[in-house]
Amino acid sequence: MQYSSTQNIAIFASGEGSNAQLLFDYFKNIADVNVSILVCNRKDAGVFARAKNANVKSLYLPKKEFYESNTLIESLDANAVDFIVLSGFLLKIPTEIVQKYQNRIINIHPSLLPKHGGAGMYGMHVHSAVKEAQDKESGISIHLVNEVYDDGEIIFQASCDIFPTDDTDTIKNKVQKLEHEHFAPAVHRYIQAYGV
Repeated sequence: MQYSSTQNIAIFASGEGSNAQLLFDYFKNIADVNVSILVCNRKDAGVFARAKNANVKSLYLPKKEFYESNTLIESLDANAVDFIVLSGFLLKIPTEIVQKYQNRIINIHPSLLPKHGGAGMYGMHVHSAVKEAQDKESGISIHLVNEVYDDGEIIFQASCDIFPTDDTDTIKNKVQKLEHEHFAPAVHRYIQAYGV
């Protein structure tokens, strides 16, 4: 069965929030999904301004409080959050949150998992690893989150060709193009299909 009511999502981000912006923009005009809150662990992150401009409430949660307080659970409950979407969020999700939102936490990773995943593999670290491995392709993996970094079920992948002449910035730009094209629609499709 499909959900008939609006689903509330929380976006977790740690940085400038370019992918969070994609989600804000996409879901602004979608009736069945509402971005109810942004959670960020860095006080100076650019994503706060993006959330404010999108009229999305935000919560600053430093690392210690993220792991050692009830603030996160209470905020998710208070905002009736149905799904969590990680958008460049660098902290490991606590086990209690993973269990509470089993199969309802979605992450995007800038490589074709299982290649170049795991702790410490994010952003340019991933693109550098792709270059060093002389991979002929890279891409994005949108996956569910479990207790292990980048280990959850993959729900969508898209790939791009990588050439020997490509530097890490070129690889990053190719992967970002895929993120911009596919991230929000893939999240939406999953939310719509969840439980069918």
